[in-house]
Amino acid sequence: MHNFNYPAKFKQDKEDGGFIISFRDIPEAITQAETIESCFEEAADCLDEAIAGRIDDRLEIPVPSKPKRGEKLVSVPAQTSIKAALYIAMHESKVNKSELARRLNIDVREVRRMLNPHHGTKLPSMEQALAALGKHVELTVR
Repeated sequence: MHNFNYPAKFKQDKEDGGFIISFRDIPEAITQAETIESCFEEAADCLDEAIAGRIDDRLEIPVPSKPKRGEKLVSVPAQTSIKAALYIAMHESKVNKSELARRLNIDVREVRRMLNPHHGTKLPSMEQALAALGKHVELTVR
């Protein structure tokens, strides 16, 4: 099971004002927000782009650490989470794009679009792709 909720540190920026937001599991994900109310929105956007970048660059997507005292959990947006789940499942199963396309009886270009974090793939297609890898989607709303 993969969880896409990462601990973030919201540190007050005494020099410039606002807050600096960082993720220890994903060091390249650093952003800032003017108010504490906007921290979660900015943090989620930053995390979204960092995970998308890791998919694009074919890098590992780390398992989130347990939050430490003072850290807040930030969720990766749903569309990017499911694409990251597919990316991870393919890597774990050692299934390449061509093989997944064959299993789904679709063109390999469609699998490329499924893995493209900036392409709006429909949920049923993503669920079908994950099922072809022996996975299923569970949704938790908090």
